[in-house]
Amino acid sequence: MEISIVIPLLNEAESLPELTRWIARVLQANGLTYELILIDDGSTDDSWAVMEALAVDDATLRGIRFNRNYGKSAALNVGFEAARGRVICTMDADLQDSPEELPELYRMIVEDKYDLVSGWKQKRFDPLTKTIPTKLFNGATRWISGIQLHDFNCGLKSYDQRVVKSIEVYGEMHRYIPVIAKWNGFRKIGEKVVQHQERKYGVTKFGLERFVYGFLDLASITFVSRFRRRPMHFFGTLGSLSFFVGILLTLWVVGEKVWLSLHNLRARNVTDQPLFFLALTAVIIGVMLFLSGFLAEMVQLNGPRRNDYLVREKLN
Repeated sequence: MEISIVIPLLNEAESLPELTRWIARVLQANGLTYELILIDDGSTDDSWAVMEALAVDDATLRGIRFNRNYGKSAALNVGFEAARGRVICTMDADLQDSPEELPELYRMIVEDKYDLVSGWKQKRFDPLTKTIPTKLFNGATRWISGIQLHDFNCGLKSYDQRVVKSIEVYGEMHRYIPVIAKWNGFRKIGEKVVQHQERKYGVTKFGLERFVYGFLDLASITFVSRFRRRPMHFFGTLGSLSFFVGILLTLWVVGEKVWLSLHNLRARNVTDQPLFFLALTAVIIGVMLFLSGFLAEMVQLNGPRRNDYLVREKLN
């Protein structure tokens, strides 16, 4: 099996017949053996019935149906587990991603030896209310992750099989698969300008709230990826800084009181100074952060996946 195409979908009954015919025409013309994995993410229209009808005459089509809507990340994760191809490609089911891009995405993985290739919809047919937040989101992700991609959220991507079999996508983390891949050691990440088409059927399934969730997810995955195995480095560092700042402020307040008393100068009581309470708060926060680091380390050391390192190759 040369290529697996994983397509999550939600209420896309109208587009599925045209999409599957288009994919078959392109891949057969390029002589590629393939499987088509459609994941119905709890559709309420006739998407599953359409998939069943298409599968009767199409041996390459495999379908998975969720009992309810779990989200795109869940659908992709299940699709990755089911995929058997040397290269796995993902795309959306709304006909805005062109199957004409699939052969080149496949070639970049096989011949150019990329671990992951992400599409870049350089020319988009979306309103400004969507394109402007997208640019801000992509800029923030580039800055935090160090991955120079223009369009992290593009559904059209291709992966070496090793990548999708080594990562887990959950929550709303599908936007950050390149980030997850990089922090798992897959650093050869490429980009390809792809054609973006106007939506032909239905309406978009995503609202502006996805950008808010996107930034929260980015913060979450950044923390988990960097400090999951060493939480004390994060909590302990912040706790130590807060504790020592609090101690220094306390010494300053007490020292000032002693110095003024020795020189027979009038001085306020230590507990009458706001700086004293700030110092006390800093000390308490420092201790709490330090204890949080210890607890996180204990959880990590006793967890079932504390040594789940990815081994690429072995000799003998």
